[in-house]
Amino acid sequence: MKIRLNSVAFALALILSLPILATAKINPVTTGTGIMTFKTVPGWGLLPNGKSALGPTHGGVVIDKAGNIYTSAQKGVVAFSPDGKVIRSYVGKQYSNMHDIEIRAEGDKEYIYAARNNNAEGIKFDIATGKIVLKLPYPQESGLTPKGKKFPFKPTAITVAKNGDIYLANGYATNHIFVYDKNGKYLSHFGKRGNGLKEFNTAHGMTLDTRYKPHRLLICDRNHRPKGRLVHYSLKGEFIGVVIGGLGMPTSVAIQGDYVSIPDLHGYLTILDKNNKIISTVGKNPSARLGRSFNVPQSKWVEGAFSGTHGSYWDKYGNLYVQDWNVSGRIMKLVRLKK
Repeated sequence: MKIRLNSVAFALALILSLPILATAKINPVTTGTGIMTFKTVPGWGLLPNGKSALGPTHGGVVIDKAGNIYTSAQKGVVAFSPDGKVIRSYVGKQYSNMHDIEIRAEGDKEYIYAARNNNAEGIKFDIATGKIVLKLPYPQESGLTPKGKKFPFKPTAITVAKNGDIYLANGYATNHIFVYDKNGKYLSHFGKRGNGLKEFNTAHGMTLDTRYKPHRLLICDRNHRPKGRLVHYSLKGEFIGVVIGGLGMPTSVAIQGDYVSIPDLHGYLTILDKNNKIISTVGKNPSARLGRSFNVPQSKWVEGAFSGTHGSYWDKYGNLYVQDWNVSGRIMKLVRLKK
């Protein structure tokens, strides 16, 4: 009888504590420096029950013309309104494992392009209907495959030039960057694995650098030794130069105007100006261990401190949406403060 009473008391205490846990007030945190100072929005993107809508995350973030935010998780892509409510999702085997995503308006439609690392392909799908309109498999035409052997293909990053050419980085395997035309026809490739000046040691993130004319490719060389770096290549695959070195493990890049946001797997986000100088470090986790850990459950999240920062995107107001590489599925909204 004594055991039963203790069990009931414990269960009652647990039930009574749930509403408190779900509604516990978390105060916003200010992070960053100078003109790139932000305030967090506690609870943004969480479901009414207080849980993450995403599940494990290892992906990216993009924003459509209407201002809706799309983030990729292991299960698929979830879209949020600017106030953090889920408005649609694309979930299932055909949408899973989108490691990197970019969004493009083409005519009166918008499409998400994705690099699917564990599914060995790039894809393009219509955000209005979810219809997949293009798949990019490993291009046998490249001539890289040794006879009788399987070529390792684990795409990590994707971007699209103004003329529709598609760039797909094989960053978890050979580190070649494959170029396709807008219809998915293989055109060329460049790069290779290594730590040399013109080599990649995990070409992890990539975007079109619209700060320059003509546009360039801005590529995260995440594991380059001795430190991670960003590099510029022309759209023809010609090495231009090192943009910045001495980074931790840069995972992706997003551009708004003159500024570049760079999530880092060590648990912080770096912002560069037009001269590629660091002007702000945002959300730096005080714990080196938790800063680069996937296994930080929602109950252990610290407001304003990132863990395994993986994807980011700017909205038209200069706010940032940042995704962590995280077991529970974390995305954070950072509102830029006016100076």
